Amino acid sequence: MNGAEALLQTLIDNDVRVCFANPGTSEMHLVAALESYPSMRGVLCLFEGVATGAADGYGRMAGVPAATLLHLGPGLANGLANLHNARRAATPVVNIVGDHAASHQLLDSPLQSDIESAAGTVSSWVGRPTEVDALGPAVLEAIGAGGVSTLIVPADVSWSNGAQPAGRAPSRTSPPASPKISYARDVLSSGESVALLLNGSVLSEEGLAAADRVAQSGNVKLFCPTWPARLRRGVGVPVVTPLSYRAETVREQLAGVKHLLLVETGPPVTSFAYPGQDGRLTPDGATMHELSGGLATLKALADDLAPDVRARKTTPRHVDLPTGALDSDNWAYVLAALLPDNSIVVDEAITSGLQVLPDAFAGAPAHDALGLTGLAIGQGLPLAAGAAIACPQRPVICLEADGSAMYTLSALWTHARERLDITTVILNNRSYAILRAELKRVGAPAEGPGAAAMIDLAGPNLDFVSLSKGMGVPATRASTVEELATQFKAAISEPGPHLIEAVLTGNQ
Repeated sequence: MNGAEALLQTLIDNDVRVCFANPGTSEMHLVAALESYPSMRGVLCLFEGVATGAADGYGRMAGVPAATLLHLGPGLANGLANLHNARRAATPVVNIVGDHAASHQLLDSPLQSDIESAAGTVSSWVGRPTEVDALGPAVLEAIGAGGVSTLIVPADVSWSNGAQPAGRAPSRTSPPASPKISYARDVLSSGESVALLLNGSVLSEEGLAAADRVAQSGNVKLFCPTWPARLRRGVGVPVVTPLSYRAETVREQLAGVKHLLLVETGPPVTSFAYPGQDGRLTPDGATMHELSGGLATLKALADDLAPDVRARKTTPRHVDLPTGALDSDNWAYVLAALLPDNSIVVDEAITSGLQVLPDAFAGAPAHDALGLTGLAIGQGLPLAAGAAIACPQRPVICLEADGSAMYTLSALWTHARERLDITTVILNNRSYAILRAELKRVGAPAEGPGAAAMIDLAGPNLDFVSLSKGMGVPATRASTVEELATQFKAAISEPGPHLIEAVLTGNQ
């Protein structure tokens, strides 16, 4: 057995069954080994950022890692942005990066680079086995490290014989309830205003039910990050309010809070620095507390503080659909009213969704929402691919901003090639609208022709219908509420990928 075969068998033995790949010469033995291991699904991606983003989407929904297969340091570099998002989402990903054989590394050939340094910026673990018998154990270390791990595999280690699979990694156990639960109970029952900031596993339906029971026991509000990794939302699910993207709105949301309890997250901060403003968003005078133990701690608190209280659940909400032209205020209500039950909603709507999405989709059929955790754009289309492969029986709806879509548009080719049930809605406002707002917020001089050219996507206008059809994904264009409703109904009624270009006017 050569190293490539031992690597694949060890991955399979540890429930890693999908590999999102953009390989090159140094990875050819791993590509060849896929022929002998049909239980490992190889998914070809035309760009490494698609492979890494898809692995993130798969891990968020499956709860087990996917692998990537990337070509040397430049291939890893192309995938770093979506590995950054995966790191911020705490998604398990086994990142496999090929390298030159040991004898070739001394020659300083054109693709030679410092892979370890690049990988270290996004990885919880980086390893490079130099002998073939060390490869199997290194795979186990990569899996056991959690989060994004990067395994660098020199070509000679891959092609050499004498390797053995390494069996299964030890099971990871969930953290127990926090030993400080009595202290948290005192804070929650004090009568003072308390905010719970929730993330990670506690944004599941079970976690939100426990959090809502806790909230009913006192003066407690529930919040989550603006774009969490995975949020259960909709009818039948307790409500949690996302923190706004805008600092001034977050300060309004948290006004009067005396205690901020953090569960699987850090304190709230602004995404960027602004002149004369503090980036910390914890209210002045508030005391911050970190609760370890996640879901176990919340359930213990709920049982202690509200033993006979049931969680409040969101009820269906009828919204009369507007008519006329699509704009940033109405498009989301159209999709929310027609959303398939138990779908997966990938949110990279950016500007077009900031104000409207939380309200519109709160009353939609229950679904999982996957957010832009690290703010590195170009995540949506790849994330949708991974989520669809992880959950093939569930429809995936990808809400994608026009500028962000162009970063990883080649993911549509993978949608078509793998026949994934993804309906993509491109929100085309023909501008980097968020940058127009940021230009004012940082106190930059008034927008002139030079600055305007950097945030305007018109001239030439992007034709997403043609681009989509060119990669094998059927596509239509909607400019009115009625057209979007008709086209979305048709798209979700048929299996396979579809794209709708929603042309938004006004309010941008």
